[in-house]
Amino acid sequence: MRDLNDLPDLKLALVQSDLAWHDRDANLARFALLLEKAQGADLVVLPEMFTTGFSMDSASLAEPEQGPTSAWLKEQAARLDAVITGSLIIQAADGSYRNRLLWARPDGALLHYDKRHLFRMAGEHEHYTAGERQVRLEVKGWRVRPLICYDLRFPVWSRDPENTDLLLYTANWPGARRHHWNRLLPARAIENLCYVAAVNRVGTDGKGYPYTGDSQVLDFQGETLLNAGEGEGVFSLTLSSAELAAYRKRFPAHLDADRFELG
Repeated sequence: MRDLNDLPDLKLALVQSDLAWHDRDANLARFALLLEKAQGADLVVLPEMFTTGFSMDSASLAEPEQGPTSAWLKEQAARLDAVITGSLIIQAADGSYRNRLLWARPDGALLHYDKRHLFRMAGEHEHYTAGERQVRLEVKGWRVRPLICYDLRFPVWSRDPENTDLLLYTANWPGARRHHWNRLLPARAIENLCYVAAVNRVGTDGKGYPYTGDSQVLDFQGETLLNAGEGEGVFSLTLSSAELAAYRKRFPAHLDADRFELG
């Protein structure tokens, strides 16, 4: 059985930024500069649709599965010797459009998670195909499950039987529902007995919607370890595996969790 005490601590870097509307080159240039401040991190997290903003123009903005942003992510991961992740618009091999989180490892591997819950109030379900499965990824032995924005509202999708160490949300969560973001994230941490890290954007998108950031990290009791507020930049924090292990030993509520299978 895996012992959390044997794992090294995990260094996170959350990149909270404004996004240039529908301008991949401008966004990649912005993030390349910001990533200079992420040196030393094990895991670097970018916002949802970080190359375009949250857009429904999937047909005109989609990249192929091995497109320019995929190559850029792999280059940055190798340069920083860290995992880099964030979502963008991808046209999958089957022709469908996906809001896809890419997980670029420094060894050149590129894994992904497709957003499961599509935000119908913006018509996302009419322009994208929903993901079919949860994904558990690893960095330095830590079990990480990535989720995207609207997924946060669905606690069953955030649950799993595999003792996730870190739930990771990347988002374009608008300021109009800021208080939902700040209430739901602690709930996910408490009910899953794990750390939660969440990255949102700031600024105003091409449709005039403002975003208020609040990228943050919470511990397994829902306590705030870091909150970026409305600032733009790279926000870093180290997670303790020993503290997570001690809490789960002291309060093993996960042993009484309901068992279920996702259809």
